[in-house]
Amino acid sequence: HFPLFTWEFLMTCMIFHFPYILKSPPVITAQPESVTTFSADDITLTCEATGNPPPTFRWVKDGVEFDPSKDPELSVSRDSGTFSLTAKDGPIHQYQGRYNCYASNVLGTAVSNEARIVTENTPTLQKEKKVSKKVEEGESVVLPCNPPNSTVAPVIHWMDKKLRHIQQNERVIQGRDGNLYFSHVTEADSRDDYTCNTQFPSARIIVLKEPIKLTVVPSNSVVRNRRPQMMRPTGPSSSYLVLSGQNLDLECIAQGLPSPKIQWIRKDGVLSESRTSKDSYDRVLRFKNISVSDSGEYQCTATNLQGIITHTYSVTVEAAPFWTKEPKSQLYSPGETVKLECKADGIPSPEVTWSINGNLLTDIDPDPRRSVKHGVLTLKNVELSDTAVYQCKAVNKHSSILINAYVYVIELPPQILTEDGVMYSVAEGQMIELACETFGSPRPNVTWEGETWGALVANPRMSQLLDGSLQISNASLNDSGQYTCTVSNSRITITAELDVLNKTVIVKPPLALRIQRGKPATLTCEYQVDSRQDAPQVQWRKNLQKLTESSDSDKYMIDESTLIIPDVKEEDEGTYTCEVITTLDIAEASGSITVVDRPDPPTQIQMTEPKDRSVTLSWTPGDDHNSPVLEYLIEFEETEYERKEWEELSRVSGNSQRTTLSLKPFLSYRFRVIAINDIGKSDPSMYTDVISTPAAPPDSNPEGVRSDSIDPGTLLITWKEMDRRSFNGPGFEYKVMWRKVLGSGPSWHIKSIKSPPLIITDVGNFSAFEIKVQAVNEMGEGPEPKSTIGYSGEDCEFLNVNPDAPLNVGVDLISSTAIKVVWAPIKRETVRGRLQGYKISLMYYGPESRREHVREGKPSNISFVMTDSNEEMKVLGDLLPYSHYALSVSVINNKGEGPQSDPLTFHTPEGVPGPPSSLLLDSPSETEMILHWTPPSQPNGILKGYILRYQQVDKEDNPMQVEKNIDHGVSHVSLKLDPHSRYRFYLRGYTSLGEGLPIIREGATTLDGVPPSNISLSTGETSVNLTWVSKERQRNVGFFIHYLKKDGKGTWKHSERVNSSQSFYTLRGLQSGSEYRLKIDFKNKTLWEDEIQTAGAKFMEVRKGFVTESWFIGLISALVLLLLVLLILCFIKRSKGGKYSVKEKEEGQIDSEARPMNNEGFGEYSDNEEKRTASQPSLCEDSKLCNDDALDDYANSNSVQTEVIMDESLASQSSGVRDVPDPGTQESSPLNPATAISHHGLPNSAALLD
Repeated sequence: HFPLFTWEFLMTCMIFHFPYILKSPPVITAQPESVTTFSADDITLTCEATGNPPPTFRWVKDGVEFDPSKDPELSVSRDSGTFSLTAKDGPIHQYQGRYNCYASNVLGTAVSNEARIVTENTPTLQKEKKVSKKVEEGESVVLPCNPPNSTVAPVIHWMDKKLRHIQQNERVIQGRDGNLYFSHVTEADSRDDYTCNTQFPSARIIVLKEPIKLTVVPSNSVVRNRRPQMMRPTGPSSSYLVLSGQNLDLECIAQGLPSPKIQWIRKDGVLSESRTSKDSYDRVLRFKNISVSDSGEYQCTATNLQGIITHTYSVTVEAAPFWTKEPKSQLYSPGETVKLECKADGIPSPEVTWSINGNLLTDIDPDPRRSVKHGVLTLKNVELSDTAVYQCKAVNKHSSILINAYVYVIELPPQILTEDGVMYSVAEGQMIELACETFGSPRPNVTWEGETWGALVANPRMSQLLDGSLQISNASLNDSGQYTCTVSNSRITITAELDVLNKTVIVKPPLALRIQRGKPATLTCEYQVDSRQDAPQVQWRKNLQKLTESSDSDKYMIDESTLIIPDVKEEDEGTYTCEVITTLDIAEASGSITVVDRPDPPTQIQMTEPKDRSVTLSWTPGDDHNSPVLEYLIEFEETEYERKEWEELSRVSGNSQRTTLSLKPFLSYRFRVIAINDIGKSDPSMYTDVISTPAAPPDSNPEGVRSDSIDPGTLLITWKEMDRRSFNGPGFEYKVMWRKVLGSGPSWHIKSIKSPPLIITDVGNFSAFEIKVQAVNEMGEGPEPKSTIGYSGEDCEFLNVNPDAPLNVGVDLISSTAIKVVWAPIKRETVRGRLQGYKISLMYYGPESRREHVREGKPSNISFVMTDSNEEMKVLGDLLPYSHYALSVSVINNKGEGPQSDPLTFHTPEGVPGPPSSLLLDSPSETEMILHWTPPSQPNGILKGYILRYQQVDKEDNPMQVEKNIDHGVSHVSLKLDPHSRYRFYLRGYTSLGEGLPIIREGATTLDGVPPSNISLSTGETSVNLTWVSKERQRNVGFFIHYLKKDGKGTWKHSERVNSSQSFYTLRGLQSGSEYRLKIDFKNKTLWEDEIQTAGAKFMEVRKGFVTESWFIGLISALVLLLLVLLILCFIKRSKGGKYSVKEKEEGQIDSEARPMNNEGFGEYSDNEEKRTASQPSLCEDSKLCNDDALDDYANSNSVQTEVIMDESLASQSSGVRDVPDPGTQESSPLNPATAISHHGLPNSAALLD
């Protein structure tokens, strides 16, 4: 964005473009400021201005002309209106007053703001008496400070004689008036050096007050708690008037024992945590930069265990005048109409007046062309003489403000001052101004046009400002492009390029977290930024205050867009805002952290309204730590019970603070209360005093009275023992009563015992008795008990039972899986004991096709079903269709089971089959699927065949296709399918009764495979690992991995055959530190290619020179052979004296030195050959190579030996000559004369010499 041009800049442009125009109106550039000063301070009032010609300055003090140059004590600047007074010891009160500076030249007069000089005497210590206070322990006290009077607020410190600060806390606090307040005193507060130090920083002085002695007298009795009382301010309410923008502190200092807790609320609204803060242990509510919205009523509540007190603060916020519309300095041409708008606001509303060149408009002769209405000064048909500086002044009871605006009537040609081709960038949704600053008089009119459309006036988001700039609000991406600004009725134009970027968006804002104290909290802020912008800055704020890691390194951890608080504490509560800041826009989103924790335990547990069976318990809730109390748990403890433990007695809702507890007689209780919220349970409260209830008769009788008789002729009466808390008094017993149901008359047999059971003998077998049990204690009997029927013990199982009983057992078929079994009930008198019921034995023999199991009487499964004694029918389900069964029925009493009835056989009718046992899918090609299945394990009848249904599952609303009438003997079927779809298959068997359950499978045809192309590489020194993921639905296919070393000398090689299903392969045999190309070819096409470099040091190859050339190798080989032949001839010459014959050789002793090796490889020489050899002149004659010394030198010469070895190595590269092998494995070699044989039986050496 380009800054708006100032009128000083316009004046400079006028001089630059139009050097013949030199005049410009005065502009005040440095305003005087109000100051409060002491005699030891320097005083300076600044007034600087620009203009052409340079302005002259004058001052007005309290409405009267004031010339500082005439005061010898003042020094005046030569280039401005600034004057100053150097500090002195004399009086300075004559300079106190209100000052205005006037800067004037031929074009007008500018007026400065009003500045005040307030003079103060240097604060001095007044003579005062020593103060001594004596109070009783627990009382409140105020130690006065009484600082010197001054309009400048001092800084006050309470210290001791060693200049150490008096420690302040909730009990001891310093008020805004400087006094030291004690809500209650303790013996430790006694001292004689409480000193109030008053510091005036601007006067550079500290006033030390006389020390105050405080004596705290110990109380003769127990210090009694006191309810809170206000110390500052006093009374029930107070009022405050403050100006908007100032700071305000509301104090709430209260006395009491214990020290009261302070809470603040706004009575007429919600107390803003972002606009207020608490200080001095919550004794001060501070408003910083207060606003009109903070006007209202606030309340301070001081609370301790003894009670509460409140104080109401009425805060009225008024405002000094401030501008809502400021007049603009402009150039005008003769004949134009000028409108200077000047609007101000404040509380109360200010009065607005106009002046011209410092003179009130009311003091100037009226002009019909000039009018003022609603703060707007209008000048019609302006002339050159209307050039002036106009002042608008707004005044209310608090202060005044003044602003200058220039009307410069002049004629100038139009110019565009904005540079051409400026690039602008803006984020979507933001506002942008394309500058087209013009200059001229009359003011030039400009028009804007877009690149793709014409005039922009019709676009509601685009407007042209008074200075010619084009303002685009809520910019959209379509606004990008080129814009042209043209001066009307001229060819003067400029262009501007606009690029609209995507706005910054927070896609995942921080959440509202509820975190337990001590746990970590993480706030995240995920965002999206246009890629054309630089990386944004992410700024976190807590309650609008910036957070940085450096501010408290242990407190916050900021990792890009994440804020972590490792250890959450109460002070971490608040609103957390994430700001994503780019060069073009800002996106922000807020979350919050609420610190929650287990509630504090309830306090002030009290018992009231005690009665025989109840008591009322009340309590005061503790702090819920931002998690509301859900319920209160009331526990009790029996104090007289040996095993003391707390037990739950009652639970009440979280909004209750009292409850009535039901108590039992003859018990001693004490209670405690536990608060429960979402986080957990509070610690238990303090327990109450003990309360005991009086004894009473039992309220109830034992439960579960019954007869558990087992032995014949014995009646065993038992019951569930009562809890001791139900005894209700001393001497508790059970009163047991019984009598026979028949034949005994109305009289009861009674016996009292301490605990069950009671056993009565000789009462007969399986006789019915009426029994009851009553609780009694020393206070009386419990309520009348109810009687129940019990039986004495049974004898043997049955008496005279027909072994075929029960009789008339029958079966009715309901369906293929259910039957109804019926039988005739047995006569009760034939059972010696209680009839418990009937037992049905169901035997399964197998399907209909396996009747041999029935004949053999070998059921494959037996199950049992029990019935009640009064049942005569039972429905049995879950049977298998088309199967053979048998069943029998027997009778059961407490002693056991009687004989079974004769087995009754039946078979279930045919049903529908179960699902096929298996279904496998096989795809031999991309368009074919073969389904293989096995028959149902439960055919449930005669299987007729199969029905196959299938449909595509990856497309919506696909019809089901059906293959019917598949013969029951068929176990597979082939289908032609779409290779691009997945199918679901349903295969059912069916019998004559219908279709059975399906077996369901999903699948798709298998596609033709290709080698992998998504390969990951991991290189080593001599190998590379290739990994890939095999594609679904593709067949396994073999391929080769081709590789080529990138030195330009090798050829492509390939690996062994690899299968695509392997997913892994290691290519070995590479050289370390080398680069390779890898590829996979398939069907004459490269599917994949990549380059690698193996790890390790690079393998260095010997560079080839001329020594590897074939001509050099041949030359060296020939020289070596010639040298060896010469050596051989020298050996022969030495042994034969230069000449020899075959005959001499055969007859003479062969010198061992003449034979290089023991070998019969030398052939016999013919006479001709011998003559030819003998007639040859000796090559060794006159040669140093043939003497002994030369040979010895040759044999022992390192240099010659080294040269020969090197030559042999070079020769071996081309001729393949090897070292001499062991005897018996030697090969023919030109370097081995003992084995080198020519085709004519001659040594090669002879042939060479020939």
